Amino acid sequence: MTAAAARGQRKRDEEIFMGLVIEMATWLGIKHQHQRISVGSVPGWPDLALCGKRGFVLRECKLDGEDPTPEQAEWGAWLTRAGVDWAVWRPADLASGQIYAELRRIR
Repeated sequence: MTAAAARGQRKRDEEIFMGLVIEMATWLGIKHQHQRISVGSVPGWPDLALCGKRGFVLRECKLDGEDPTPEQAEWGAWLTRAGVDWAVWRPADLASGQIYAELRRIR
């Protein structure tokens, strides 16, 4: 597999993971926002905004073993300092039940 094909596969895998998170949020009655086309957007803004009756969180979705970009990490640091609940979610967090627990907390 070429490097470009591998990047494309990782992008598709990340989209599938994020789709599962969005389905779970929808099932739990949590409003969500994901900017599918980022043209013109500020680089590094989190993938998901999730709002339930008991809370609001911003989440960056990454595959296991992948790190946020420098811009994503910078936004995360700024948001966290401002008191926003920001974190990175990975497929391992879905498998462990952590994502479900966090979504139930804001539900």
